[in-house]
Amino acid sequence: MNPEPAGTERWATVGHMDGADGDPDGTRLARTVTREVRRTGKHFLPRNLLLRLGEIHDHHAPDRRPHLQAFLDCVLDKHQGRYGNRTYLSLPLLELLLGGTDDAPDPNRMATLLIADVIRFEIRAEEPAWVLPESRESVDRDPPDAVTLRKRLRHALRFVAHDLPVPAADDLISRAAHAPWSRWAEVAEQLPRPTATGAGHWFDMTVQPVYVLHDEYFFIRALQAHEMIFTAISAHVRETIGALRAGRPAAAADHVDRAGDLFDRASALFRMVATMRPGHFSAFRQFTGGASAIQSDQYKRFEILCGLPTAARLESEAFTHVPAVRAEAEGEGHDTVVRAYLDLRRSARFDEVEWNRFRGALGTLEERHQRWKSTHRSLAARMLGGAHGSGGTAGVPYLAECLDNRLFWQLGERRSADE
Repeated sequence: MNPEPAGTERWATVGHMDGADGDPDGTRLARTVTREVRRTGKHFLPRNLLLRLGEIHDHHAPDRRPHLQAFLDCVLDKHQGRYGNRTYLSLPLLELLLGGTDDAPDPNRMATLLIADVIRFEIRAEEPAWVLPESRESVDRDPPDAVTLRKRLRHALRFVAHDLPVPAADDLISRAAHAPWSRWAEVAEQLPRPTATGAGHWFDMTVQPVYVLHDEYFFIRALQAHEMIFTAISAHVRETIGALRAGRPAAAADHVDRAGDLFDRASALFRMVATMRPGHFSAFRQFTGGASAIQSDQYKRFEILCGLPTAARLESEAFTHVPAVRAEAEGEGHDTVVRAYLDLRRSARFDEVEWNRFRGALGTLEERHQRWKSTHRSLAARMLGGAHGSGGTAGVPYLAECLDNRLFWQLGERRSADE
């Protein structure tokens, strides 16, 4: 299946769209470009368009229109030789939508909004076209069959409902379970949406598929949600370190528990991704070489906040793909849960009940992390088979080796030495 070609004449007016008077924040330009990305796939954008967008990108300082600059950074990544996991997932733009204002979502809430968008996108699969809400220019390529679609929607809805108040969540799931297909649109209307003002206008422009097949849209959203979940997990791990440094092991245990709960939420995303059709994955994956989950800063940052990885792991491809995070781990003053725990344990005495509660929370987090890795490996085996990973790893064998890694391995060594 080949994407539709784009004629040179389509982009004669791009420069006019970028005028400060008519499009002060760049959203009109970004929407026009996003429609073309959805029509052809980012890998196949016409060169004349990419050259014009490069001129626009270079013309404006990042602090003048940061959202437009972040958007263009992601659209132009392949063209400018900067392609990677962050730009494939539009994380530079997506992260600008976090925090900063009273109505901006935190990372966990953003994950909910991303998967709620998946539900609305999949429901539109039954219609003859899909694109941004106000446009009908792009034709959906090969939406899933009814059985696959309903399974995907059920898993997505459970993920979203996890972040809703209990009565509303239970009611939503109950209604969806018994609703005929014609009523699913009503269910979708009850789901949370980004704000309709300010930065929320950019939410729709944070999916830039490289190809034209249906399943890549929800795949990108699921990976984005994973990044948001790990951002939230890392925040709780930092709070854990802070509580230990303040001499409050009970509060530290509470933060570890919250991080563990988010791991269960991350695992739920795998059930949704498991509905992706291997044929679609293979088709668009040929254009994603160089963008791999091994490049996830947030996952590795979570790991180095728990405890310093072994020297062998820090020197492995797991961390050579994220040099900034590796530098953090090796930097002077880098703190971890393990280091803060051992320092507090040596410097003060607390009731053993508190210590046992904290150690138990760490053990539960370790178990949940191991389950998450095992599920990841199983899903990769289904999708990749014997193929290599996008980051140049051995693929499934690499993930199998990662099962041996432990977050708090230093505490295990310490306990053995004490015994």
